[in-house]
Amino acid sequence: MRLRIISLTLATLLAGYVSFARQNPPSDRAVQRIQKEVRHELLMLPYLGVFDNLGYKVDGYNVTLVGQVTRPTLKSDAENVVKKIEGVEKVDNQIEVLPPSPMDDQLRRRLYREIYGYPSLQKYSLGVQQPIRIIVKNGNVSLEGVVDNEADKNTAGIRAKGVSGVFSVNNNLQVSK
Repeated sequence: MRLRIISLTLATLLAGYVSFARQNPPSDRAVQRIQKEVRHELLMLPYLGVFDNLGYKVDGYNVTLVGQVTRPTLKSDAENVVKKIEGVEKVDNQIEVLPPSPMDDQLRRRLYREIYGYPSLQKYSLGVQQPIRIIVKNGNVSLEGVVDNEADKNTAGIRAKGVSGVFSVNNNLQVSK
């Protein structure tokens, strides 16, 4: 009886908090804090690599995860770290797990060498998190991330298109301002 009353009380308090949160959206400062923490947590994932692309959208207390990853565990790891951020109530995990494919794996390695091995693009290989993400799905390539200028964006696209076995290249690289 006593346990039932306690759990009912907790459920009532939780319902009241959810109602309060809906009526009182987070401040811009709270949203900025959540965005900053989500970005940090995603970048700190130990198995996030150049062949993975993670993105997110913060809408109030809710976070939507998007992108593509080569490992199913990376999808669940991303969701788990974001769920633990203070203030996050709901995580909508829309991250796509790329299908395993030896052919795509070979393309990834060749694309990496063509892009990061090119003299004018080697500067992007120096950091822990390389800014040019190479996403390969069934022979189709997407380049994601940020580069310094339009010439680097175009060079990366040209280098990717020159790799044999690539069906198409979608150059989504953004130029930093």
